[in-house]
Amino acid sequence: MSSYKVEICGVNTAKLPVLKEEEKDALFTRIKQGDATARETYIKGNLRLVLSVIKRFSGNHENVDDLFQIGCIGLIKSIDNFNPALGVKFSTYAVPMIIGEIRRYLRDNNSIRVSRSLRDTAYKAIHTREILAKTSCKEPTLEEIAKVSGLTQEEIVFALDAIQSPVSLYDPVYTDGGDTLYVMDQISDKKNREDNWIEELSLNDAMNHLNERENFILRLRFYEGKTQMEVAEEIHISQAQVSRLEKSALKSIRTYLSL
Repeated sequence: MSSYKVEICGVNTAKLPVLKEEEKDALFTRIKQGDATARETYIKGNLRLVLSVIKRFSGNHENVDDLFQIGCIGLIKSIDNFNPALGVKFSTYAVPMIIGEIRRYLRDNNSIRVSRSLRDTAYKAIHTREILAKTSCKEPTLEEIAKVSGLTQEEIVFALDAIQSPVSLYDPVYTDGGDTLYVMDQISDKKNREDNWIEELSLNDAMNHLNERENFILRLRFYEGKTQMEVAEEIHISQAQVSRLEKSALKSIRTYLSL
């Protein structure tokens, strides 16, 4: 999946439509009234969202067509369950739904099966190790982990060996009836956090609503790191004009993201 086909499941991804916000609102009103045509248009207008999500799974060596179809199922579920009255952007709501659908597919099609009880044992041991490491400021021994967790050393070793295959970041690590601790909670990687990634999708969406010149100027300035003077020379206008266009574009993005 390192290189994407132009056509996926018979869909030309190079020509996927982009809906404006007013179009989305109007279509969703018709969808809630049972308009099947509006629903079909809304689905097609959000297929780019599915495409952007499946790119995150490039390391799974899964068939692109299969992932795209599963992602579309998540998209459709999002449309059927989305409530515009909550004041949340559709993309913000849909992305986790699409990801969850794909993760369930990958989990259910995993050739290596590990029982739920064995995974619970492993995650309990991991959780205990994390607590001991924080409280004692040193790496705990297997004996210490076994004593605190109430597990035998053999159970811990066997369980940890069993889960050496890839584990979803959304798999629960431990729960005691309160908030569930997930694998992703044990990993420090700010640049790849889910909320940051969703924010990036929203920013790209906002950029696509700028006119061509404003979009180009912002990409030169903030993606390529060029100065206003360098941008001015490249597009043959004055530095003052670049400054005005840049400020106008940034204001438009702030307004769009605050909606």
